[in-house]
Amino acid sequence: MAGIYIHIPFCKHKCTYCDFTSFPNRLNFAEAYLACVIKEIEMRGEQLKEKTFDTVYIGGGTPSVVAPKYIYGVLKQVKKCFRLAEKPEITIEMNPGTVSEQKIATYKRAGVNRFSIGLQTAIDEQLEALGRIHNVRDYLYCASLLKGENFSADIMLGLKGQTKEDVQKTVEIAAASGAKHISMYALTPEDGTPIYTDYLNGELPDGDEVAELYDYGYSLLKEKGYTRYEVSNFCKKGCESKHNLNYWKRGEYIGLGVSASSFMCGKRFTNTFDLDEYIKCILSGFLPVIESEDVSAEDAKFEYVMLTLRTVYGVSAEGYKQAFGSDWKKDFEKAYQKTAQYLQEDGDITRIKEEFLYVQNQILTEYMK
Repeated sequence: MAGIYIHIPFCKHKCTYCDFTSFPNRLNFAEAYLACVIKEIEMRGEQLKEKTFDTVYIGGGTPSVVAPKYIYGVLKQVKKCFRLAEKPEITIEMNPGTVSEQKIATYKRAGVNRFSIGLQTAIDEQLEALGRIHNVRDYLYCASLLKGENFSADIMLGLKGQTKEDVQKTVEIAAASGAKHISMYALTPEDGTPIYTDYLNGELPDGDEVAELYDYGYSLLKEKGYTRYEVSNFCKKGCESKHNLNYWKRGEYIGLGVSASSFMCGKRFTNTFDLDEYIKCILSGFLPVIESEDVSAEDAKFEYVMLTLRTVYGVSAEGYKQAFGSDWKKDFEKAYQKTAQYLQEDGDITRIKEEFLYVQNQILTEYMK
């Protein structure tokens, strides 16, 4: 598999936890920026004529904040310049405070068949504290426009003052709204973001409290028929995110737009994080790459084990052998022996036991040594 990621870095307001490359005050640059993205698609497409891509993911920022005609134009260019699979998964992220019936209709005409909505929490006071521009009513309106569509809802844990009752209300609203996929992940306060101050002041739930909220949310989702297929991702049968699965299976992907990262042909490379520099490079006829590195065989093996163990699918001994020509348990003998009590074997497959999946970072750390 291979995926295409397109970054739309504009938003109405930067959330207090946001550490992504986004620009809340530069929406007037959207037309010029997206014209450059269309040019980058042409340039990259010329390099990757022989590659077939299975997924397209438009993320941000807030892609739904720009005029829908730009999304339509970008996807039209993708179809023109890249070879797509017969039925590609095409996803767009949306903030509930920026949607309309007309926008969604345009997205669907452009080929979007999966939607990712940032609910985060069903408690309006918590949404306001996070700097979100939507409320629960906005989310329910957005979900009503997507009735019958394949859409995902994001839920965030570890918020200031968050209780199990808050998590229950959020899960129930997400499930009742028709979400076929739910991402439930813990807030990670990053240095330099406004919410980091709350973290330093001890105003956010600690690790044990977040783990309790996660276990509670997991039990609720399980009751409602959602299957956990990755530590933070749950879905109805057959509704996994193919784009994200490609990352976890160490598949190839090409990133387009400012700050977008790529992994192609054994190389990792990243576009500039500077919006003006990105536009300048594209207009000058250059690809805006600022970092590029070959992935060593040792790093590739570690990435394969680390990423696949994040999922319920686990490490395939045969898959590893086909990729690297060796036995993964021998390559990581010390780490495997040290973590064996947390693992379960199912024939060719080794996976982290269900009860330890949430603390998988502590287990995977052993494989870094």
